Amino acid sequence: MASQTEENYLKALFFLDVKNPEIAISDLSKKLKVSTPTANSMVKKLAVKGLVKYEKYRPLMLTAKGRKTAALIIRKHRLTEMYLVEEMGFGWEEVHDIAEQMEHLNSPAFFLRMDEILGFPSQDPHGSPIPDKDGNIQRQSYTSLSSFEAGERGVLSALSNSSKDFLDFLNSKNIQLGMEFHVLKMETFDSSIEVEVEEQSLTLSKLVTDRLLMVKV
Repeated sequence: MASQTEENYLKALFFLDVKNPEIAISDLSKKLKVSTPTANSMVKKLAVKGLVKYEKYRPLMLTAKGRKTAALIIRKHRLTEMYLVEEMGFGWEEVHDIAEQMEHLNSPAFFLRMDEILGFPSQDPHGSPIPDKDGNIQRQSYTSLSSFEAGERGVLSALSNSSKDFLDFLNSKNIQLGMEFHVLKMETFDSSIEVEVEEQSLTLSKLVTDRLLMVKV
């Protein structure tokens, strides 16, 4: 069984792997905010356990075992977030830190039961996919709102960033997943977008629209 620190490394490697399966140790150390020697030392331990392919001066790669282990950690995190929102009434901006603690709980039966209670959801409260009990993950194809053109419509289906500050901002604008956006106007000067959402007109910056992932309708 991996330690909590090892699990945090595996999760970081998983997210880096999504962008590029050949991972630089410098990118890993930057993501975890640790020194390169510290990251290098931990990666060697993960390699001994068969979770990472490691060769000196070569990019890192998750093994199949490492990828599945990481996916199951993420499953616990995202199921917990969904349970906290759907069953306990927490706001989507409140659940990350609690889920960070719960993801290290080693009790498959507990999370299987949680999954069953929730009705086997495919996504967490922020629209991120929840891996199944075998670590398989179904990724969806989305389009950022920033790439829309005037006149187009889309349903907000996921977020590329779920930091508390960003979620608090969305709350202040009464923006939630499942809402339909109608793009009214594009500003050429700063790439901000005027949209109609639930009969309210909003002007959103490119920083915001880059993070709003849509399904066009």
